[in-house]
Amino acid sequence: MTENVVVERMERIAATPEQLLPHISRLPEWTQWSPWEDLDPDLKRQYSGEPGAVGSSYEWSGNRKAGSGSMRITAVDPDGVGIHLDFTRPFKSSNELRFVLQPEGDATRVIWRMETPRKLYTRFVDLDKLVGGDFEKGLRKLKQVAETP
Repeated sequence: MTENVVVERMERIAATPEQLLPHISRLPEWTQWSPWEDLDPDLKRQYSGEPGAVGSSYEWSGNRKAGSGSMRITAVDPDGVGIHLDFTRPFKSSNELRFVLQPEGDATRVIWRMETPRKLYTRFVDLDKLVGGDFEKGLRKLKQVAETP
């Protein structure tokens, strides 16, 4: 059985899960808060499917920093959003993302979780250090977007 590598970050956001779901499940909305938006001003994007629905997807291709790949929504429910993420460049990898939405009074605890099978490169690359800071930046930006009237 293959061991998985998990990266996870959390942010408390003053919004309900219902208010947060569209920001996460509708992939075109990511341009407002994704931590990777400023990596390539000429990033090429292609969306397909009904935004926010299971099966909708997003493909991108950019410079060396942005790389290329695709995301596909695999689950949308009151508890969060599931996403299958494939990178094709700068390296190939297949990952499962989950945004867990936990109500906390008048706010929501948002957990951004990535799980990927341990591969040879993950023995030499600390994925938590590689993407953990990006998750933190993205959650802070999502908080700004969701909390701005």
